[in-house]
Amino acid sequence: MDFFERQDEARRHTKLLVFYFAAAVLSLVVVINVALSLILGGLAVGPKAELLLWITLGTLAVISIGSVFKTLQLASGGSVVAELLGGRLIDSNTSDNDERKLLNVVEEMSIASGVPVPQVYVMDDEAGINAFAAGHSTSDAAISVTRGCMKLLSRDELQGVIAHEFSHILNGDMRLNLRLMGLVFGILCLTVIGRVLIRTRGSKNPLPLVGLALIVVGWAGAFFGRLIQAAVSRQRELLADAAAAQFTRNPAGLAGALKKIGGLAYGSRIESPHAEEASHLFFANGVGNSLFSTHPPLTERIRALDPSFDGKFPRVIEEPASAIPPAPQVSATAEIPAAHAGASRFVAPFVAEHTVVATVGQATTQHLAYAADLRQAIPPAIEAAARDPFGASGLVCALLLASEPSVHEKQFEVLASVASEAMLNETARIWPEVQVMPVQAKIPALDLALPALRRLPPEQFQQFRAAIGTLAASNDKNDLFAYMLQKIVARHLDTYFLPERRPVTQFYALHPLAHDCGVLLSATAYAGQENESELSAAFAKGADYLSQAAHCKIPLLPPDECDLSNMDAALERLSQAVPQIKKNLLGACAQTVAADGVIQQGEAELLRAIADALDCPVPPFVQTEEVAATG
Repeated sequence: MDFFERQDEARRHTKLLVFYFAAAVLSLVVVINVALSLILGGLAVGPKAELLLWITLGTLAVISIGSVFKTLQLASGGSVVAELLGGRLIDSNTSDNDERKLLNVVEEMSIASGVPVPQVYVMDDEAGINAFAAGHSTSDAAISVTRGCMKLLSRDELQGVIAHEFSHILNGDMRLNLRLMGLVFGILCLTVIGRVLIRTRGSKNPLPLVGLALIVVGWAGAFFGRLIQAAVSRQRELLADAAAAQFTRNPAGLAGALKKIGGLAYGSRIESPHAEEASHLFFANGVGNSLFSTHPPLTERIRALDPSFDGKFPRVIEEPASAIPPAPQVSATAEIPAAHAGASRFVAPFVAEHTVVATVGQATTQHLAYAADLRQAIPPAIEAAARDPFGASGLVCALLLASEPSVHEKQFEVLASVASEAMLNETARIWPEVQVMPVQAKIPALDLALPALRRLPPEQFQQFRAAIGTLAASNDKNDLFAYMLQKIVARHLDTYFLPERRPVTQFYALHPLAHDCGVLLSATAYAGQENESELSAAFAKGADYLSQAAHCKIPLLPPDECDLSNMDAALERLSQAVPQIKKNLLGACAQTVAADGVIQQGEAELLRAIADALDCPVPPFVQTEEVAATG
């Protein structure tokens, strides 16, 4: 199953979730009416049919309002859930050994999968071993781990847990899980109302009895909620285990983490009062085992990874923090993918157009090894800048500057008109380092800078946002790759600073998007070809591919109709399409770029940037061992 099929499956699960929820609400309404009919049967409270009607409407109102309230509360993404459960955001500049180890693992996973680095939290008050990923998309994702998970697991075990959470990010599980939180909270609100009513006083007052009934029904609601959570999450946890083992090629690491949960006195328990409503998010059971557990039994999960497991869990004792362990050793054939290190494992001529679509959301062990190499090879000045909010601002501006002296000087003048002198100086300081970066390191550098950029004060973000937009538009050549780099940063940060602008799926057919597809394919053809006949042939190849898939004509547009402002509008609409449309569109872009028979490094990175704008993470294009052996 590819990335797009998994996204469609997540959408189908959402429909199933709505069905479960509707069935649970209907059952609760019936139970409430029966219970209250018995309670009110012996009381003179007026026409009972009318009263029961109002009780039914009130029940539906309580559940609906509770669900809407929780859904709106979670609208800002994964950070809200992490903080709700007691998480503390880890500073990207942290010097704590355990926190640094955790961040290193998350950063490597992000580079390997093509996903922007999420916000990383630690639940300091949770001694058990557990973790979760939450968010609506890769732009607002957050990963949170317990203190026990961060301190008690080895690097390999921690890598297995984080790979498990990244599989949830890539499979579209996060959005489904947040919707599930919102719906289940509405059902649980009945218990809260019951507790209020049971405290009321007065002779012949039926409200305490009504409150008692609501509490009982609320318990039934909790039963239904756990049932829904279990139905949605159990199978997806097993799939995430399998994906993590395939990603790391080290099932022993993930199995070791699960074994430590079994051998730890407090296991994977979460003490937060909000653990119940979020139980389906966790890596392992956070609220104890039961018939309707949201996770398969530990032994079942371990034996799927380690068939020789004898069922005996090792005793785990918390030890003092140790120094950061060295990064895993890469194979002898691996080469550091940096400008100063000679040949790279990134070999773009071996990239075929069908590979672009096939690799979306399909990170492998080779991508992980490549990511570890790349992260270590980033120059210290670049790494330091990426971890500091102000330095990250200068780094992004430097990445958007053209290499031609005349264009570069003009851009500096334009930047001076919208940015502070301090930002201008920081950009100039880091620019020489950026100029020698290989093209394949630029998107990872942006991704590494995102956590620091999220810490910008709102007013500095607005200044930074204006600066990068101005730089992208000031390139005389309308550099599409520079524009897409700016688009990556703006899209992921806008989701954080301006959550009300979150796009939703609106397009289920390609016909309304034909002009937008023409804008993107035309711009891609202009970026890769200068000869008019070659440009037309490149566009035709991509347009024909898309037309065959969607049965509609895609127009070749003149340059002034596919400039950066038109690209902004087109990408905004295209990002709201269903996964299958995005899949066909990426395939068409790859066909356009590969019209001359080869995808060069810059072209391949442009395709990755376009895919990012469509929320389709593409891992780095790395040379496989098979290709290396025959090359």
